[in-house]
Amino acid sequence: MLPAVIWISVIGLSVCRPSVNHLENESEEVRSEAIRRLLEVFGMEDPPAALVRGHKQPPQYMLDLYNTIADVDGVTKDPTLLEGNTVRGFFDKLHSDQIEFLFNMSMVAKSEKILTAELHLFKLRPQASLTFNRHHFCQVSVYQVLESSKKNISQGNKLLSSRLVPIHSSGWEVFTITQAVRSWMSDEGSNLGLLVSVRTLAGLQMDLKTVRFSSGRNHHHSKQPMLVLFTDDGRRAASLEMTPKGSDDSPAGPSLPFPSMPLSAAARRSARSTDYDESREKMPCQRLPLYVDFEEIGWSGWIVSPRGYNAYHCKGSCAFPLGQNMRPTNHATVQSIINALKLTKGIETPCCVPDKLFSINLLYFDDDENVVLKQYDDMVAGSCGCH
Repeated sequence: MLPAVIWISVIGLSVCRPSVNHLENESEEVRSEAIRRLLEVFGMEDPPAALVRGHKQPPQYMLDLYNTIADVDGVTKDPTLLEGNTVRGFFDKLHSDQIEFLFNMSMVAKSEKILTAELHLFKLRPQASLTFNRHHFCQVSVYQVLESSKKNISQGNKLLSSRLVPIHSSGWEVFTITQAVRSWMSDEGSNLGLLVSVRTLAGLQMDLKTVRFSSGRNHHHSKQPMLVLFTDDGRRAASLEMTPKGSDDSPAGPSLPFPSMPLSAAARRSARSTDYDESREKMPCQRLPLYVDFEEIGWSGWIVSPRGYNAYHCKGSCAFPLGQNMRPTNHATVQSIINALKLTKGIETPCCVPDKLFSINLLYFDDDENVVLKQYDDMVAGSCGCH
């Protein structure tokens, strides 16, 4: 009888105890759902295809723009620097010897608001010629091609921008082409490209050897033509801004207990793995590190910068009496009093939560190998308070 009882017990355990495969599948499902929700936060359905590191370099303009608006952790230095929240750098698809360009705009959602579009052309040093000796300036004009049969002539196409450019100069020239991009977004089939005309002040066509622009085919990738598009995707959120106007809102401001500084690898691991025991709950409400590592998530293949960022989190008690250092709201102060006096049953102490949130910026490649700089609101806990 005893062996039968033991056999039944073993069978019962095998039924009740989940298999290793089941636990692994459940863990994978949780990870997949977590990644899906994180992609939603970043406004994506799927992550862009990973690129082979070193085979594709972002243009210097986009790197400089990123470094201007973001610190080493990706946190926005000044939210007023960008009018919108998305900047894209598109590369020319024609690589023609003529001064004509075509940019694929299919990666831009029709719901995005087009703010400004610029054509960036790198002007090369002129080759010595009789024309160069006679003229010091030329008229550079950018046209929107309206008919495919008129790609090489300016007549019949729409003038977008025109100005005088020194013939002897070398460097980037920027032309505003917002009208063309807006028309392309309303009618994708109308995108026949752009044409650049270079003429003397008398209106005569100039020799292309005298005034030369980098085509992107025979020149260094850092000098290839680029369309820079500034948009707003409508995802800007109302951040929790509790401080009065005129206060220091910088992420690295002196009023914050933890300046936004890059963490060492050891500190990052500590921030991720530290297990706070219940006694730590007795500490007053404060801001603690919470590092998000894009490499661990598996996103390092398409994100250029940052490699990760410190989101921070709020932890601690909001016990009576609440001092001003806990940045309590009036409601939280009243709630803590009611809790302390036990005037009403079931009233808990206020919660320690972020009361100031900062945005971060991502610089990454999309599926068409365009470079995207995108700003995301409410991603970093700037300070904590009792609410």
